[in-house]
Amino acid sequence: MKDKKAGILVGLFMLLGVLAFVYLALQVSGLAFSNQAEGYEVEAYFDDIGGLTDRSKVTVAGVTVGHVQAIEYDTEYYMAKVTMSIYPDVNNIPTDSSVAILTSGLIGEKYLGISIGAEEEVLQDGDQIYDTQSALVLENLIGQFLMNAGGGE
Repeated sequence: MKDKKAGILVGLFMLLGVLAFVYLALQVSGLAFSNQAEGYEVEAYFDDIGGLTDRSKVTVAGVTVGHVQAIEYDTEYYMAKVTMSIYPDVNNIPTDSSVAILTSGLIGEKYLGISIGAEEEVLQDGDQIYDTQSALVLENLIGQFLMNAGGGE
């Protein structure tokens, strides 16, 4: 009888551990259980997104204020079109703000960082941020360095 109770307790403990692991994995990946409601959409165009992906975070002053909703290739401008979803409670981003693709650490994940402008008019659903800075791609920087180093001979 004691062995049966111990077995049931161990099984419940294992099940609880697996459920906690699945919940944690979903939270970290950003796939589900989001506590923020869908906000308003803002678009930006970049020459090179350098590894930016859907669901990457969007930050202002280091605080997450949204996520990347979609990345598409725009055939009219020959650029990457990035659609961001900004949380509804962040409704004071000026229209002349700029957005840059940044990296966490030296080779970490890519995310968007918004630098606040000075305009009084704020971004609305469907607006576009015109001042963008593309990603710094490490391979391109190394290639430029090697080309410049070899050109002095």
